[in-house]
Amino acid sequence: MITVTFVRHGESTDNLAAVWAGWKDAPLSNHGMNQAKACGEYFSNIPITAMYVSDLKRAHTTAKAIFDAQDEPKPSFTVSPDLREQHFGIAEGEPWVIEREVNTNSAEKVFPTLQGRDAKYPEGESLNDLSKRTNRAAMKFILPWIWDTEKTYGKKEGEVHLVVVSHGLCISELVATLVRMDADGFGQGRHYGGLANTAWTRATIAIKANFFLLSPPPSPAEPDMPLVVRVTHLNQHGHLDGVTRQKGGIGSSAYDPSQKDIRDFFGGGSQDA
Repeated sequence: MITVTFVRHGESTDNLAAVWAGWKDAPLSNHGMNQAKACGEYFSNIPITAMYVSDLKRAHTTAKAIFDAQDEPKPSFTVSPDLREQHFGIAEGEPWVIEREVNTNSAEKVFPTLQGRDAKYPEGESLNDLSKRTNRAAMKFILPWIWDTEKTYGKKEGEVHLVVVSHGLCISELVATLVRMDADGFGQGRHYGGLANTAWTRATIAIKANFFLLSPPPSPAEPDMPLVVRVTHLNQHGHLDGVTRQKGGIGSSAYDPSQKDIRDFFGGGSQDA
């Protein structure tokens, strides 16, 4: 058995601006950095075997806070663009609205939320495109741990612990990708999105006992994939209970790792869109 924890990044400056922020590479806000540090502290007593991380700043910085809080030996740390958020194409960096009719005679750029799994903006990805990418990520980073039975077979929950630090929509699709691999269809049809900043979702994955000696392993595209996948936690964010936004606009500013502690300097927090 392996345990996989999916962590959404901390609050970014684009989250505050309410713009389409998929591949647009915004940093964490100061409040987002405090969220990341609180997340790292929470996981500091939970050993992590390996980390897989989006290469975008908001996720990478969050992951580094978790990594830095881990005791030695540190987990491996793999960065990949396959774990990026959905790409919103020409809408990247533009304001978004929930629902709005587009006036074709207006020069105003209007980018309402996408409706349906095939919908996408030019040069961007649909949810189905994102699903294909998350399937690739699962095959590259997660499934190899399952098939390496010398490392994982017979292990109890948490003994082999992978942490994936990514983005709201990407995590939603990645969890759904893994759930679809459950041999009995357990948990399919549920929605696994809506994560708060630095919230985490967890799943356990094991080889179904009667398929243990099957070789070579079947493709994940086969309906009888011999896995048992269980989502055990969803959108957990209790570590943020003591994190409050700094006053005076400081919490909303971009985090600058080179600056002094804010208190010394002055004499003394849904899915991505």
